[in-house]
Parts: sequence; C-alpha cells; structure tokens
Amino acid sequence: MNCLEVFSGVGGMALGLDAAGFEHIDIVDFDAACISTLNQNITNGQLGERSSTATKMDVAEYDFLSARGRIDLLSGGPPCQPFSFGGSHRAALDKRNMFPQVVRAVREARPRAFLFENVPGLTRAKFRNYFEYLKLSLTYPSLEPVLDESWQEHFKRLEQHHLSTNASSCEYAVIAQAINAADYGVPQSRLRVFIVGVRRDQGCNWHFPLPTHSKDSLLREQDSGLYFERHGIKNNAKESEICVSDLFDEEQSTLAPWVTLRDAIQGLGDPETDEVLQDLTGHVYKPGARIYKGHTGSCLDQPAKTLKAGVNGVPGGENMMVKDSGAVRYLTIRECARVQTFPDDFVFHDVWSRAVKQLGNAVPVKLAEVLGSSLFSTLSK
Repeated sequence: MNCLEVFSGVGGMALGLDAAGFEHIDIVDFDAACISTLNQNITNGQLGERSSTATKMDVAEYDFLSARGRIDLLSGGPPCQPFSFGGSHRAALDKRNMFPQVVRAVREARPRAFLFENVPGLTRAKFRNYFEYLKLSLTYPSLEPVLDESWQEHFKRLEQHHLSTNASSCEYAVIAQAINAADYGVPQSRLRVFIVGVRRDQGCNWHFPLPTHSKDSLLREQDSGLYFERHGIKNNAKESEICVSDLFDEEQSTLAPWVTLRDAIQGLGDPETDEVLQDLTGHVYKPGARIYKGHTGSCLDQPAKTLKAGVNGVPGGENMMVKDSGAVRYLTIRECARVQTFPDDFVFHDVWSRAVKQLGNAVPVKLAEVLGSSLFSTLSK
C-alpha cells in the first residue's frame, strides 16, 4: 500500500508507517534541516527500497490532485503551535494553522484513509468548536468553504448538512482519540491526539488499537523487585509509589509493563563518566543541566517525561534525566532518539539543540507503527 506524508518533520511517523508495510510515494515538509536529515537516512536505507525521497516544499503549494488514485493512506503532523498550551493560542487565526491544507489534501487526493497527529491542546474547551469543525470538514471534505466564508460560517453549513443527511452519506468515517505513547510500549509519557478517517466506500470498521502496556504492570514488577533485579540495582522506588498492591487494577496489570527511561537507554553507558558505545552517533555528554521551577527532569524508573522541542530550538529542563545519585544531566541525542523509539542507526548530524528540537516534534516511531499496522490490516481486508 502507498502512503503520502505531509508535515513529516524528521520522519518518526514515516518510519513507523514504513515498518507497518506502507511505501511512501512522497514525504513533504517545509523545514530544510528535517528534510536533509530524513533524506540522508533514506539514502542509508531507513525506509523501504520503493519509498520516495523527502521533498522540501510548502504544503500549500503541493498538487494533491496528482496523488488521487495512487495512495491508500495520507498521514502527517500539522504544526501544533496554534493549539499548544505554550503557544499563542490563536488557533484558526494563527498563520501557522495548516489544518485547512490538511482538509484540502484529503479533498483532492481522496485517500482510502488518513492519519493525523497533534497536541492535546487541540481538544481543550477553548478550541472545542474549531476541533468539531475540523472533524466535520474531514467527514465532508468536498463541502469546501466558499469565497470569503469564515470558518464559523462554514461550520454552520457543515452542521446543517450533517443533520439533514444520514450517516451513509458521510465521505469519511472520522474518529479522534488522545493517546499516551507509554501505553503502547514507548518509553515516554507523551499524550497526543490522533485523528483517523476511513473512506466510507471501503466498507471498513476500524478502531484505535487497545493499549498493550500499563503503569500498573510496571508498579507490580517494581513492587516484586523483578524490575530492579533485571537492571542489577537495588530497589530505589519510593514506598508511597509501590506499596499499593491491593489498589492495582487487575485488568491493567495483565498488560506488559510501561517501558522506563532506564529500559530505553540500557547499554549505552553514561557519556559523562563511562566508556560508551563508539559506533553510535550523538551519544555525547552536554553540560549545563540544572533543575528549575517546572523543569525537574525525568526519573529513570518511569517513562521519560514528554520530550519537548522547546522555544526557538532551545529545549527546557524536561529533556534531562535524574541520575541515581540525584544529579541531573541532559539526555544525549541518542538517548532522545531511543525515547522516541528511533533506530540506533538513524543519524542526526545537527548540533544538540537542533537535533533535540527535531526529535521533540516527532511522532514516536513505535506508536506510528502500532497505528499504521492496524490501519494496514483493516485496509487489507
């Protein structure tokens, strides 16, 4: 099956979808650094042999009509700044809002299915009407706005159309869900909203995959001591966190344990003091980490906190770890890549701040693979 990816960033979603079986006819992003990094890794064989190289282009200029009839899946992660908690909160008024281009892409390319990712701020009360408008726009992409029509006026027309027709008239069946990447084996507590649509004429019934990992299972493993024994360290979990066996959810504890930061970086060595694996790029110590209000770093024995792109490419204190000694240090590029489940042979040649910015904006590869595999299986039937 073929895929067209827009707003690809450095390629986390593309790598995951490739692992799920999709072949990319094109991968598009406006960021030259991301495209350069991605193309270098494509050349090194990180995507399937039939997948295309990545293209630096403004998505607003892309000819999606040329892709009609050629793609099974349209995917991407449009810019999140208009909706993020740390952004300008301007939503539709923000010039960086690319969701109108997302809807245009669906309207013109007519993929069998689509998969888009964004920050959970998109669903908060302040943007609720715009989020509902977005879902209806993707349900009826051919009902496009007319000249000089505001999104609120277009929303009203979409609602009227939706209420005056039956469900079978929908062009796409659209569902959205907030997902924590840790629940699917990613060593990071990362909450993101995914919007998925399947074209009605496909006759497919799709649902989000059920979680495979849980916090309760991790706590049980730590409570039993097996987790610490596996890592060859003494039990250093807080009593208040682990002595609650009678409160565990039995159903949740049958899942695999959450993957922790210690699990993720195992075998790399401490770049500050240890002999590290020399064949891995980007595993270089960066000095200057410090704790400050709101930024305390990630505990080794839990999934890492959400890796952040930061402001102007300078990530905040969340992109650091708290060592067993209580000291903090920045995560190396390679450790950040493992947190985002990129393969060890995926190369980043930018300086630390720019590489971590690329990684902070990425979709975790493993999570994209889980969602992509589910869609691939459904569309195959």
